[in-house]
Amino acid sequence: MSISRLDKLYRRILLTKFFVKGWGNPNHILRLFQFRKEISNRNKCVDLIPKDYPVTILNEQSFEDYQLIEGTFHSPLAHFLPDVVIPEVRPARFQLIFPKKWKSNTYRPLCIHLAGTGDHHFWKRRNVMAVPLLKHDISALILENPFYGLRKPKDQFRSSLHNVSDIFVMGGCLMLECLVLLRWCESLGFGPLGISGLSMGGHMASLAATSWPKPLVLVPCLSSSTASAVFTEVFIYLLGNFRNSRTLIKICLLNARSFLLLLFSKFLPLYLSEDIFHASLRTVTK
Repeated sequence: MSISRLDKLYRRILLTKFFVKGWGNPNHILRLFQFRKEISNRNKCVDLIPKDYPVTILNEQSFEDYQLIEGTFHSPLAHFLPDVVIPEVRPARFQLIFPKKWKSNTYRPLCIHLAGTGDHHFWKRRNVMAVPLLKHDISALILENPFYGLRKPKDQFRSSLHNVSDIFVMGGCLMLECLVLLRWCESLGFGPLGISGLSMGGHMASLAATSWPKPLVLVPCLSSSTASAVFTEVFIYLLGNFRNSRTLIKICLLNARSFLLLLFSKFLPLYLSEDIFHASLRTVTK
């Protein structure tokens, strides 16, 4: 599918660029994909998170119809890959919203809401999704996205991730963080449980849902099974400063696009040749 003129015009209007620092540390990318083997196995993945994983309550607020609790915990991915997850991303933050009065003592549904692209902090999902759902006796847990809001690196402009590897760190963090929250909510008596998100949030919700071993409601909105087309089909016009990346001086944009497609495909549960992946990684790092 060719790039539309509207896409080209829109890209020229925007001042932001993605991946302005290139691929990221090649060793970090390799370790992320090695760790993917662990989290792509549901039984192994759920065992990575202890049932009593520590969650800290920071603040509690009472409103007319609902209670709001703010909390935090250490992102589990930082335990397994401490040098890959940067310090700003490690503290996971969330808001839990639930009715003051439940219609049932045994039926207390809860949905985790993940952020779409550009959805920083909590206010948008809280006001647009969480509060309206309270009318239907459905509580909500809003998780702040890695690299967004208070988890955003100081030198990152808005939602423009610095490195390609940041996307995979984001996905790995969210998968394990959702496991922590699902177990925590279950221990508090919430259920049935669900997870949802818009666009990128819907895709991340789908990834997180694959790791939960129990029945789970999944509602991905305006999302797909992969984000690879967004970053590869419009690669030249939409992605940013690869032409100035030192690691890619001797590699044409077509090869860069092909490798990016391979990275996105490899991160998802698709079965590609390990030899092809490692050969491509060696080519980029030369």
